[in-house]
Amino acid sequence: MIEAAPAIVWITILVLTYKSFRFPNWMYVVMLLHVIVLLVGAHYSYAEVPLGYWMQDWFGFSRNNYDKIGHFMQGFTPTLMAMEIIRRKTDLKSFAWLAFISFSIAMMISVVYEIIEWLASLSNPTDTEAFLGTQGYIWDTQSDMFCCLIGSVCAVVVMLVVKRLSFAAGK
Repeated sequence: MIEAAPAIVWITILVLTYKSFRFPNWMYVVMLLHVIVLLVGAHYSYAEVPLGYWMQDWFGFSRNNYDKIGHFMQGFTPTLMAMEIIRRKTDLKSFAWLAFISFSIAMMISVVYEIIEWLASLSNPTDTEAFLGTQGYIWDTQSDMFCCLIGSVCAVVVMLVVKRLSFAAGK
């Protein structure tokens, strides 16, 4: 349940704010993909997701890296959402500042999530591995944060491309 909680909270917030703040349709598709990644990870436990085993076989990974998809999305989706909210709700004109602030928000969310994981592991050390899914990898937290960083940078690039395409189309 604790692994599904972020998706449940996120869906609840989106439903409650739908009338007052509507995202572009394509962003709802991205959000749905993120929720699917979260719920699949919660269903199987991130260390046991079949796609992670397939990735392990395909790429020769030493562990099931499905959680890295979740951490990529943890950077990608919040960055897109923050950029859209800030762009529409503030007077900020600089894309560079918009990107930096949105990137910072996504990274902060990831840091808070890693701290929650750490605190959960301290509260029940015997069940830490099942929740964290580190699979004995000592750099799990750092690589999680790096995947979030990559996702956030990719989101900024996507928004830059969307912005340029909109400008080229005269919007």
